[in-house]
Amino acid sequence: MTETEKHLQADYQSRINRVFEFIDENLESDLRLSKVSEIAFFSPFHFHRVFKFITGETLNGYVMRRRIEKSSSDLLHKNISTSEIAHKYGFSDISSYSRAFKKFYGVSPTEFKRQNPNRHSKIRQLESKNGQEYPEHEKYICIINDLKKWTEMNAKIEVRETPELRLAGVTHVGVTGIETAFEKLTRWAMPKGLLNNSEAKMGRFFYDSFKITAPDKVRMSIFLATNEPFEAEGEINTVTIKEGKCIVGRFEITPVELEKSWTSLFVWMNDNGYKKSNENPFEIYQSDYREHPENKFVVDLYIPVE
Repeated sequence: MTETEKHLQADYQSRINRVFEFIDENLESDLRLSKVSEIAFFSPFHFHRVFKFITGETLNGYVMRRRIEKSSSDLLHKNISTSEIAHKYGFSDISSYSRAFKKFYGVSPTEFKRQNPNRHSKIRQLESKNGQEYPEHEKYICIINDLKKWTEMNAKIEVRETPELRLAGVTHVGVTGIETAFEKLTRWAMPKGLLNNSEAKMGRFFYDSFKITAPDKVRMSIFLATNEPFEAEGEINTVTIKEGKCIVGRFEITPVELEKSWTSLFVWMNDNGYKKSNENPFEIYQSDYREHPENKFVVDLYIPVE
């Protein structure tokens, strides 16, 4: 790729980042192509092509998926009615919302909320990849109890107020190619001396939940937390995490135990009577597993709560 092509790609990604933010902040509003394309300073025709190239989805498809997935999270975590949720995410009435929801998940919003929510995870279908059925209630309880014991042995959990964080981030979609995003951020930061400070930490900020969104669609920011001033440029954008109360779990684990750690922290949240807030979870790495004899690293997982 030539320098001109790299610059063009970075410029396009920066514009689409603005669109992502605009959509997330306006899911209840009219998000037609002509309006959203103005945020990216593209013509509607050109924006349609660029957006689909970067995300793999049309604008309408992306917006509908975000609305349904965000609403399903509210069904699981918020004590509000289905009609309120439908209105919150831009549906004209509960009937149109229910039809769209059932088309996406295969069940109505009411049934989704009634049943065990894990049955509708995009990465835990009723039939797993190896053909095993979803565990029955007794086996499920046993799994949860084992997870709680594992958490007691491997995590230090506390609830604390966290300050606002201003981060340098690279947007990434999906679970493949994450290493490339980290390398891109490192190449940008090293010449600026942003990694020289011992307080500088890498991490990930999640806009989507793996429990609700298919892995190849999960959007995240690979970020650098630093006390040094920096300016966003090209694909490097500014990610702001608001101050607030968080459940913070410190784990010393291998990379393959990261999903298990997140699950255990959410189980701890439910068991201790906390409710997730509207803010997004994130993780900050305190060490590098490549420098540990057992390939372990220390990571802090943050769940913002009400």
